[in-house]
Amino acid sequence: MNKTVFEITKMDCPSEENLIRLKLEGITNIANLDFDIPNRKLTIFHSGEIDLIEKSVFELNLGAKKISTTQTTQTTFQENKNQKKLLWSVLIINFIFFIIEMTTGLISKSMGLIADSLDMLADSFVYGISLFAIGGTIYKKKQIAKLAGYFQIILAFIGFIEVLRRFLGNEKLPNFSTMIIISTLALIANGISLYILQKSKSKEEIHMKASMIFTSNDIIINLGVITAGILVNWFQSNKPDLIIGSIVFTLVIQGAFRILKLSK
Repeated sequence: MNKTVFEITKMDCPSEENLIRLKLEGITNIANLDFDIPNRKLTIFHSGEIDLIEKSVFELNLGAKKISTTQTTQTTFQENKNQKKLLWSVLIINFIFFIIEMTTGLISKSMGLIADSLDMLADSFVYGISLFAIGGTIYKKKQIAKLAGYFQIILAFIGFIEVLRRFLGNEKLPNFSTMIIISTLALIANGISLYILQKSKSKEEIHMKASMIFTSNDIIINLGVITAGILVNWFQSNKPDLIIGSIVFTLVIQGAFRILKLSK
């Protein structure tokens, strides 16, 4: 048995973990995947050559770099018997907040909330694809990934067009208090999702929960929308909301292209 360690610089939340799992699931010589998200490390236990595994990891464009390949005597691994239940839990949380943020974003005229809702939807897609992949065929996974990726891109481009329209027009200020309150609740929801997912890890990794939460892109986005809400009120301008919306839409499109890579 061989053990190969990768450093993956853009792996900073469970969504990236699920993307990697889905990408590698069809490779038969992989015995186990061990993720260390806070330290951005992936350890793969495998037999035979690493070439196909390495190529698949690099194709996701997550900043992967192979650190080492060594032999190991380890042959038994802790199985995650609750994987499906955990994925359903975080999918439901993310999808509920997609609906909440999209609805309140439209009502409060906040592009930041609308964009963040699409980020929540993107995570829901990843967890949903993971659920379909459990016990399903690779073909089914790829078809779902393709639909999800293109749907995300379409929504994000519509968002960009609306941002541009609001930049050029004279729009009413978004409701800053709604932005702050809803984004704070979304931040809590993301923290809960990360905690639920981390329950599937070994006890030795429990101390990593805090650093996971603080290094997650989702948490950073939530904080960005909260900051934008404060700046909207401070400057009496909708520009901070439009700027954060544009940034998040860009991240959503990047995530969509990663999902599309699973369909190839």
